[in-house]
Amino acid sequence: MTDVDFRQGTSPASGPLNTNLADILERVLDKGIVIAGDIKIDLLDIELLTIRLRLFVASVDTAKKAGINWWETDPALSSTAARNELRDENRRLRERVEALESGDDTEAVS
Repeated sequence: MTDVDFRQGTSPASGPLNTNLADILERVLDKGIVIAGDIKIDLLDIELLTIRLRLFVASVDTAKKAGINWWETDPALSSTAARNELRDENRRLRERVEALESGDDTEAVS
């Protein structure tokens, strides 16, 4: 026997409201979600390998609120960062050329 009571005239309890994928995605991106996991490989109580996986899924605004903005400084992902990196490299090279032309070898080496 089961504990469920199927009496005539009673309506079944309402389940969760139907939500579509867009609603779920909007909620996840608005609040963010963290998925974490560790993989450890041991042999005779000797730890050989540990892999730590962390996944943070959120909107750009939510990530910025959490203090995550690494994509803004990665030249592979940001054209502004790429331009800044090229500008900095150009400046360093010009300083080295000036140091070499002026005969000051201490700055050119570093």
